[in-house]
Formats: sequence, C-alpha cells, structure tokens
Amino acid sequence: MELPAGWVWARLGDLLREPLRNGHSARSTKEPGGVRTLSLSAVTQDDFSDRNTKITSADQGRVSDLWLEAGDILIQRSNTPELVGTSAIYRGPDRWAIFPDLLIRVRLDARVDSRYVALFLRSRRARSYFKSRAKGLAGSMPKIDQATINGLEIPVPPLAEQHRIVEALEGYLSRLDAAGATVHNSRKRLVNLRKSVLLDIVPEKVPDSWTASTVEQAGTVELGRARHPDWHHGPEMHPYLRVANVFEDRIDTSDVMEMDFSGIFEKYRLHPGDVLLNEGQSPHLVGRPALYRGTPPNVAFTNSLLRFKANPDVMPEWALMVFRRHLHARRFMREVRITTNIAHLSSKRLKVVEFPIPPLDVQKQLVMRCDELLSGIDVMDREAARTLARADTLRRAVLSRAFAGALVPQDPTDEPATALLARIQAERAAQPKAKRARRAPAAPRKAKAPATTAPVPAPTPAPAHAVQQEFDL
Repeated sequence: MELPAGWVWARLGDLLREPLRNGHSARSTKEPGGVRTLSLSAVTQDDFSDRNTKITSADQGRVSDLWLEAGDILIQRSNTPELVGTSAIYRGPDRWAIFPDLLIRVRLDARVDSRYVALFLRSRRARSYFKSRAKGLAGSMPKIDQATINGLEIPVPPLAEQHRIVEALEGYLSRLDAAGATVHNSRKRLVNLRKSVLLDIVPEKVPDSWTASTVEQAGTVELGRARHPDWHHGPEMHPYLRVANVFEDRIDTSDVMEMDFSGIFEKYRLHPGDVLLNEGQSPHLVGRPALYRGTPPNVAFTNSLLRFKANPDVMPEWALMVFRRHLHARRFMREVRITTNIAHLSSKRLKVVEFPIPPLDVQKQLVMRCDELLSGIDVMDREAARTLARADTLRRAVLSRAFAGALVPQDPTDEPATALLARIQAERAAQPKAKRARRAPAAPRKAKAPATTAPVPAPTPAPAHAVQQEFDL
C-alpha cells in the first residue's frame, strides 16, 4: 500500500518506549494485601472496571513493573482463533491494576499517539496479521509471541495527523458503536418475545381437554451412533448430522461429514418428521431442537444427538414447539449432567420430561398461529443481523480509509513521520544498554566426606625362617 507524503512504515517494536512485557498470573485470594489483577475479559470486552478484575496473591516485589499506566495497550497473546491478538487501550488510573500472563503490554514512545496505534490494532490488516501468525498445538489455544507483535508493520503519519485521525475515527466509531448497541438490545428483546410466544402457546398448566404426558409416552427417543476412527473409511459411507449441524429450528448443511455405516445405516437413517435434539452442549443450549425435513437426503445421526419420533397422535411440528418451549424455559437444564464442562441430556432423562398433547385439530391451529408469530419475529431478527453486518462492513471501511491517509486531509506543514522516527531511534541508541544483573556466585560446594572404606590390612610378616636357593645359570 502506497502511503501519503509525510507517512512512513514502521515496525511496532520501533515505536516503543520500553520493551514489550508479559503479565503475571497468580491465584485469587481474600487475604489483605493482595494485588488487583485484570482478567482476560477486560480486553475482550474493552471494559476495565471492577467486574473484570480480581485480587490475587501475586508477590508485590515481583510485579512492581507490571502496574498499568493510562495509554498502555494490552494484547491477548493466547485465546481462540477469533480472539487471539485482540487488543484494548487502558484508560484507567495509573497503578490501579496489573495484567495477567495471557496479556502483553505495549508501552509506546510519547511522540506516538497510543490511541492511533490502538485503533490500528483493530483494523483488518492487524487482525489478519496476528491470526495468520498464531501458532499452537492441536487442541490448544493459538498463541502469538513478542517477536510477532514487534514485527507488526504500522503506517505512521505525522504526529499532528495522528491526532486528527484519532479525533475523526472516535467520532465515527462512537456513532457506529451506539447504533450497534441499540440493535443488539433489540435482538435481546426479540429473544424474550420469542420465548413469550412459545410459553403462551405451550402453557405450563395443561388444559383439561389436553393429555398430560411425557416425552416417552408421546413418542420414541433414540441416541445416534458413536463415532470411531475405524469408521472414517469403509464400503458404506453415508453423511451424518452431529451437534454442530443442529440449531434451533434449523439444520446447517454447510459442514456435513461422512462415515461408514456398513449393515446398520437403516437403524440410524433420518426420516422427514424426526426431531433432533442436542445431547451434549453448553448448559443453556442442551436440548436445542430442529425438525428434519428431508434435507440433506439419506443422512444418519451420531450420539451427540437424540432423535424423537412422534406417535401418530402427535404432529412433528407440535413436538418441535414443545421442545423449543422447554429450551427457552430452561426445562432441559434441570435434567442435564455436566462432564468436562459439557452438559449432557441422556435419553433416560429426556423421556421423563413433560409433554402436553392437545387434540390433533388444536395442534394444527396452534402450530399455524405459532408459525405466524415466530416468522414475524424471525424477519425482524434477520433484518437486525443484516444491520449489524452492514455496521461491521462500514467500520472496516472507515478504519481502512483512516490508515491509508484518506480520512482526513494532510497538512504539508506537519513534521514528517521520518523525522519523528529518527529522533526516537537516536535517543534509543544514546541510552546506555541495560546491564544484565549478575547472578550471585554459587556457594562453594562442601567437600565430600571420604567414603567409608574397610581398614587397610596389616602387611604380611616375612617368614621367620627363610631358605635361599641358588640355580646354575
């Protein structure tokens, strides 16, 4: 990317007042004299308040250089692929808190506007840079190191223009953030409205004309087939659905896997009208249901899902409404068991859950009414989602223009960034190099005590009578 006159590319490491620094993590404590430490969520949420801190047993002497100052930038060195490299600028009081080991502190030279750098770290260029260089073993969180952060290239304008860009960006982004917050709140209200519709149509108190039943009495419940590496290849490969495919009233077919179902495919084959529920999920999502309507065809399901097959007196669409009602009312959460942070809803526990059954004609009427109400809510929700997507696109576009020099006009009287960087480098070169602290000489080793040995035997005495013999040569 070609930069405007007066701008220059620089590595982040060339703009620092002091080297990058990893934080320090310690156990929480209630003892007096503890150290206030930020949590990782402080950066994720860009919220440096009490709710994102904890008091730890960190050694005061060991963390004396980890106290934060206003203007410090914190970068997440380890997190999920979407969040690794996420950053935020600290605006709180000096020496109020330290930061944990999963964060890296960036402390910039005073001749660089830290707000400008913090905003650049939110740009697509910076986020893509960190994401592409994050490394980690299989099953572990990806990580970035200090060398990666130091090597990030930043377009640096003159300092006066940095201030103008920050002022303009903060105005645009604050308006976008306010609009986004309004839309997010609207979506939360839609969630509550959807819940109200389901709770109203499927009441907790069963009317006298309905049958108070259980899931087991209303149909059959089956668990899918377990996955195994031996079945990744075989003569009867078929697609299957798993928990990642089943959302509320929606089956995602963008990532459907296959495995060998030799001789048992018909047992696990799905049929239109089957209701699938998440067997293993986070606690508030366990039991999330969707109705299989024949797409994709000839597909099976795994043991991360439960299948409900309704009896003839129960419409599959009514069964879906009952299960959605239980999901939003958190009825399933009362039946789950937690293992390794995953909630499980066993077929045995699902079978005893309440299942009201109205007459078939009433089921049809209620299903139609529910579809009308929920379809209107879904339309509003999709429009809100599109609005948020447009806001994200606009945010990226504004940031891109800002760091290409196209958001605010350049002033030819501004001191060019090359002069600014030259002074930073000259002052850094003139500073004496910090000497490594010498290790205290090791204490002399104590001489080992000689090993205990058996006493040397006394010499054998010479014979009392010696006989000398002579031989002819």
